[in-house]
Amino acid sequence: MRILIANDDGIDAPGIALLRKAAVRVAADIWVVAPERKWTAASHHLSFDKELTLTRREPQIYALNGTPADCVVAAMTVLFRDGGMPDLVLSGVNDGRNAAEDAAYSGTLSIAREASFWNLPAIGFSRTKGGTSEERDVAALAALIENLWRTRAQWTREGTFLSVNLPKELPAEIGLAGIGRDKIASAADIVSEEADRITWRIRRGRPHTSRPGDENSLIDSGRIAIVRHCWSDGAPLDAAFAGELNKALKQSAS
Repeated sequence: MRILIANDDGIDAPGIALLRKAAVRVAADIWVVAPERKWTAASHHLSFDKELTLTRREPQIYALNGTPADCVVAAMTVLFRDGGMPDLVLSGVNDGRNAAEDAAYSGTLSIAREASFWNLPAIGFSRTKGGTSEERDVAALAALIENLWRTRAQWTREGTFLSVNLPKELPAEIGLAGIGRDKIASAADIVSEEADRITWRIRRGRPHTSRPGDENSLIDSGRIAIVRHCWSDGAPLDAAFAGELNKALKQSAS
C-alpha cells in the first residue's frame, strides 16, 4: 500500500510529522511532498507558468517551492510519472480546525480535493490547537487511518474526499458532522486611509460559532468530526428554470 502525504503548514511543521508517524504504522510505502513554507488559506492555488523545484530531504520525502495543491500535482506528474500511483492521499495535520467556510480557503483540504480529481481516496486532517504528538496521539491517528482505509468502500466515490477534524485530546469518539456556518474574513483593520488610497488587512481570528450537529459542535464537545465533501454533484437546478430563463431572454430581446 502506497500513501502520499502533503500539507499546507510546510514540510517542517509538527502536524505532518505526526501524520507520517501514524501512516508508517498503516503502510510501508510512504511518500511525503510538502511545501517549503507555510501556505495558510492558499485554497486550491496552482502555480501555472512557473518553474517548480522538488528537493529531496530524505528518501521519499520532498520539499516543493510551490503550493499545497502543487504538491499533489508534482507527485502525480513527476514522482509517479512512470506509474505506481498512491492508494491513499492524506493531508495535514493542519494546525487548527477547518470547519464551515474554512473548506473554501483551506490548503489542507485543497490537497484532498486535488487528489479526488485524480480519483484517489483522500482525507484532510485538521486539529484544534493545543494537541500533542505523544504516543497516544500517534496510535489513535494510526487506528483512525487504518479503519478509514478498511471502510473506504463506504465513503469513497467519484469527486469526494473526507475532512476530519480532530479534537485536542485523542483518542476520541467519532461523529458525522453537517457543514456549519462560521464566517471567516468578516472584519478588516484599517492601516491607513487617504483621499484615494486605503491600506487595510483582513482581521485574523474569530469566535467559533456552532449549530447542533455541525463540525464545531462536535469538535467543541471533544469528538472527531467527519464530513464528506463532494465537488462533482453540484446543486442541480430545476429543469423548468432554463426554459423560464430562455423565455425571459427572448422577451427582453423582442
